[in-house]
Amino acid sequence: MRENDEETFAEHVADLLSGLPGAEAVALGGSRGRGTHRPDSDWDYAVYYRGAFDPDDLRALGLPGTVSELGEWGGGVFNGGAWLTVQGRPVDVHYRDLDVVEHELAEARKGRFRWEPLAFHLAGIPSYLVVAELALNRVLRGELPRPEYPELLRENAPKFWRASAERTLEYAKSAHVRHGRVVETAASVGVAAMQAGHAVLAARGEWVTNEKTLLERAGLRGMDDVVAGMGHDLVGAFATACALIGQAVGAE
Repeated sequence: MRENDEETFAEHVADLLSGLPGAEAVALGGSRGRGTHRPDSDWDYAVYYRGAFDPDDLRALGLPGTVSELGEWGGGVFNGGAWLTVQGRPVDVHYRDLDVVEHELAEARKGRFRWEPLAFHLAGIPSYLVVAELALNRVLRGELPRPEYPELLRENAPKFWRASAERTLEYAKSAHVRHGRVVETAASVGVAAMQAGHAVLAARGEWVTNEKTLLERAGLRGMDDVVAGMGHDLVGAFATACALIGQAVGAE
């Protein structure tokens, strides 16, 4: 797709979404919003609303796909959305309650956040994810703040994520490694690596919106080889994983 065609498509979807009742802003996120996309990358949009928002209004657009109810994706800050097809292209839509987003922005500036489970995210998400979206996404309709990474969050978030990684590894050692449970150990190491990745990037003051490139950015991509070796030497590979994760979080 040529650049002007992509821009026309981005604006077309923004028009559709901004016309939904309650919508105050629309932003393009993901790799498309940052200009780092591949030709086959999907289109990620956030619809920011104030007060009531009815997913039936999105369904009424008649676009093929699946539209969730509010709160169906866990009930936290990531409170639902849709997987749609628009003109043959995959479009993801995320619901964003402006009252919630503004609250999390205020909390982040005080160095406070909470952890939430979310499907498809190994380590779950921090509630400041919606603040990261404000900082990184491209606003196509309406107005949204563009926050810098708060210093207090940069101080506090790494401590939380480091401690989480340590607890995950401690449990894995006692519950799985000593019993030779390879799958459970590998899964735990994957979670701990993601937690460590969050710690590393938070210490740098770098926003994270998903886990797709988290290990690369945190210098932990080498964990692939470690996990691959667990079937041959579980105890040794686990020790190496702990050392790599400890080195990564200790360097920040």
